[in-house]
Amino acid sequence: MVYTGRTPRPVYRCDNPNLLLGQKRCITFGGFRPDKLIADAVLEVVAPFAIDAAIEARAMLNQAAEDKRLVLEMELQQARYDASLAERRYAACDPDNRLIASELEKRWEEALGRVRSFEQRLDTDFAAAPEVDVTRLEGLAQDLETAWTAPATSMRDKQRLIRTLIEDIVADIDDHTGEIVLVVHWKGGRHTELRVKKPKTGEHNARTSEEALGIIREMAGRWSDEAIAACLNRMGISTGQGKTWNAKRVSSIRRVNDIHGYLSADKDGPWCTMTEAAKELGVTNHVIRKLIKDGILPANQVVDGAPYQIQTTDLHSDTVKAALSRKGRPCRAKLDDQLSMFPTTYEGGA
Repeated sequence: MVYTGRTPRPVYRCDNPNLLLGQKRCITFGGFRPDKLIADAVLEVVAPFAIDAAIEARAMLNQAAEDKRLVLEMELQQARYDASLAERRYAACDPDNRLIASELEKRWEEALGRVRSFEQRLDTDFAAAPEVDVTRLEGLAQDLETAWTAPATSMRDKQRLIRTLIEDIVADIDDHTGEIVLVVHWKGGRHTELRVKKPKTGEHNARTSEEALGIIREMAGRWSDEAIAACLNRMGISTGQGKTWNAKRVSSIRRVNDIHGYLSADKDGPWCTMTEAAKELGVTNHVIRKLIKDGILPANQVVDGAPYQIQTTDLHSDTVKAALSRKGRPCRAKLDDQLSMFPTTYEGGA
């Protein structure tokens, strides 16, 4: 096994002895998928035994607690006997002998203190232990997976577990199905065959999410790569490698997934952008946005935050024309039967 790439990734390969003579390697494949497959198989095998081990461990803990309780009860019994003996000695002492009586009374109080201490430990340290719910232990397999993937679990610990369970693993490539075939030889003589698809050349696990691909497919026909990148960034969607989007990365994803770009789209189609609509009507983008907000001009968005898509036919509708004709005009209509407040103004007077 070797590690390659700027971010080291495991690669399994079998070098041909005559590799220096120009012969090809007999086998090579990336290690991420096979390692994941082996880890899942190990956890699947260990899980039932882990549940049994947990039940047995619980029983052992209960037995140990019971043994400790018995010892403490014996100590309590002895402490009570000592307290009773100290009480009898104090009672049998001559009251006039104050020095001896004081010493015996002190010993009696100390014995009573030990009795109270043992009784308190029995009440607090040995409360009723909860019963073991075997059905709840079924989730232990998930706990094992969490422990396996935890940062605190070292690679050495994983290797020790695998070496304890597995004798060896034989790997091969099925050229007909394009799969990696792993035959696991377990300790004890049992064998398991596992198959996983072999990664293609250049294929890696840092894939673009389906959500991002769907947005790119929807927008690529009418929007530039810069607009698509801006939309994805506004939505908080990152690339497969956790980076922000730019035009170059959108273009790369389009080429890999055979998505036609903005330059190849039909610009004489039924849809136009906000800028194109403003140019067609001879107004600003602010006017178009106001018409859309007021519900006068219909517009669609692929997702929230994406640029608007406007049908060209809607630009010349009667409602849009009426709204544009009112905009910027005085709010006064000339009526023949209306008397002017300032008649001299219209008659040319002062």
